[in-house]
Amino acid sequence: MPINSLFSYFIKKRLDQIDFFKRYPHETQREVFHGLIRAARFTEWGKENDYKSIDNLKTFKDRIPVQRYEDLKPYVDRLKKGEQNLLWPTDIKWFAKSSGTTNDKSKYIPVSREALEECHFKGGKDLVGLHCHMRPKTRIYTGRSLVVGGSRQVNEFRTDSYSGDLSAIVIKNLPLWVEIRQTPDRAVALMDGWEEKIEQMARITMRDNVKNIVGVPSWTLVLLRRILDISGADNINEIWPDLELYIHGGVSFRPYKEQFRSLIPDPAMNYLDSYNASEGFFGVQDIEGSDEMLLMLDYGIFYEFMLMSELGKEHPETLELSEVQVGVNYAIIISTNAGLWRYLIGDTIVFTSTDPYRIQVSGRTKHFINAFGEELIIDNAEKALEVACERSGALISDYTAAPIFMDHKAKGGHEWLIEFEKEPEDRRFFTGSLDNALKSLNSDYEAKRTGDLSLGMPVVRSMPSGTFQEWLKSKGKLGGQHKVPRLSNDRTVVDDIMARSFVKDVTDALV
Repeated sequence: MPINSLFSYFIKKRLDQIDFFKRYPHETQREVFHGLIRAARFTEWGKENDYKSIDNLKTFKDRIPVQRYEDLKPYVDRLKKGEQNLLWPTDIKWFAKSSGTTNDKSKYIPVSREALEECHFKGGKDLVGLHCHMRPKTRIYTGRSLVVGGSRQVNEFRTDSYSGDLSAIVIKNLPLWVEIRQTPDRAVALMDGWEEKIEQMARITMRDNVKNIVGVPSWTLVLLRRILDISGADNINEIWPDLELYIHGGVSFRPYKEQFRSLIPDPAMNYLDSYNASEGFFGVQDIEGSDEMLLMLDYGIFYEFMLMSELGKEHPETLELSEVQVGVNYAIIISTNAGLWRYLIGDTIVFTSTDPYRIQVSGRTKHFINAFGEELIIDNAEKALEVACERSGALISDYTAAPIFMDHKAKGGHEWLIEFEKEPEDRRFFTGSLDNALKSLNSDYEAKRTGDLSLGMPVVRSMPSGTFQEWLKSKGKLGGQHKVPRLSNDRTVVDDIMARSFVKDVTDALV
């Protein structure tokens, strides 16, 4: 079959390239490093930092401090206004809108043409290629690909500059030969209103021969359940009998695994994890059934790794790939083909292997909740609670929060355990004020709360005075610098507090 032969040729060629960087990882990364420096030497950033004289990593590290979004924001603001050749030599017309920082509701991550083609598109193609390698008898190329894209439409800054979710940017720029295999069409895939978008996606895609799905688990579950509601089918295999692959990423798949297996009971279904973000595409699962990912070294990204003990230092020490060790938690620092230089993305990873380099995402550099892609940070929580207290007349002495994971047809959400110094006058009003404040502070939380589709109203529980003190005491952590974690991305702390005898009788939920 001609199409099969064509796919086989390109897959074999790419697998050879992957095998090369697995055998020569340090040489590959050095080549990426020097390529990035050469490309940017005549940009404003390159001239300011004399990139023409940088010929080794030590000079680069000595000259360029570790950057956070706030450090690069003045350049990003100028790029948004139309200036070019600031951080990267080719024109920057796209900005991936991501969860904000302490001072901004949203971050705008520059996306170059090179980043799209050599990183984001390449990552997607590699995942499909690896699936075909794992499943030589696959017929994935004879059906449709369902992409559950982002919740934010592409918006214009100017007539030639746009922002949106990274997934929306990718969909908007897909080559024609890929787009014709996608479902639904671009107009529906890029719709802004999630209620109508899910409804239209469900009714359109259930009539197609879908072979693979790409999307964040929480939103994909919402779509699949809506399809079952409309069709009356018992499971997704009754709708798409030839479905064979689900590519997921963005959040941990572990809490969702059993729900997917219930909805898609075919034991031959292949699930592949990916590690992609607005800043770049970093890892792909290259072993079927594994919970680790291959670190992709030829996507135009140069990596450095920082021990957590270095976090917050003015001049933190970083390690290159050849210096990392298995089982150690590292913060990732990247320099990219979109002009991010020594950029601390906020994620932490652990190496599971150094031959080849495989990783697991271990969390964030700060406490957070990101079970549904909402990227809720401590600063958001503190400010939102302050607003809720001011509006409701309440005072808070301590709190912790964790996700409520989706269970069958139940929505996900956040559960807040709060010790009130002064109870709110109106409990429902407090919860609503907290929710609204979080929406105003965090654009990703706001998107996930749209229509209550994947993230429901927060559940707030009033805890007896002394609850958190007793819990810390039970852990041998009473006093000093010890405190209850404010935000957790799993339910370990919340469930442990609720299970202990001193709170067993607590049923006072502010819902």
